[in-house]
Amino acid sequence: MSLSVTRIQAIQNRLESALQPVSCELSDDSAAHKGHAGAASGAGHFTVTIISEKFAGLNRISRHRLVYDAVGDLMHTEIHALVIHALSPSEASQ
Repeated sequence: MSLSVTRIQAIQNRLESALQPVSCELSDDSAAHKGHAGAASGAGHFTVTIISEKFAGLNRISRHRLVYDAVGDLMHTEIHALVIHALSPSEASQ
């Protein structure tokens, strides 16, 4: 198993455990940032699109806070940058 797959699975597991999403799509964008100073430590660049009832009624900052809380210490070790698209199920169906 590659390091990227291991990272993706670790992030995915944290998000699913904390947010019980209807859908969670995570992609590794690290290759697009090769040579970037922030990538020098080996931490990756990721994008997540996550749909969870836990986001219903919350503003964007509160949603992002829930995602960052879910990945916790991975933000200092495995993740350098995380692009977040967080939606409630009703928003996703529109």
